[in-house]
Amino acid sequence: MSKSVLHLDLHPIAKNGRAITEALETTLAEAERKQVKAIEIIPGKGSGQLMKRVKKWFDQKDVKARYKRVEVDSKNHGRLFVHVR
Repeated sequence: MSKSVLHLDLHPIAKNGRAITEALETTLAEAERKQVKAIEIIPGKGSGQLMKRVKKWFDQKDVKARYKRVEVDSKNHGRLFVHVR
């Protein structure tokens, strides 16, 4: 991926809800500050619970206003991209 993409791997903090929320917020804020085009988030495949949690976080009204769209990678269902405004 290019430098216009931030990367966030959630595997190391998958069991820590507060850390997940903080990592998502910090990464989105950094993307806005650096004006990057997208964030690559890797919640992994697993049971799908972490992916659901991430999508739910991005679906919050105040968060939703800060990005264009979220898309699951068609080639790797354990990865998603958030396209930043």
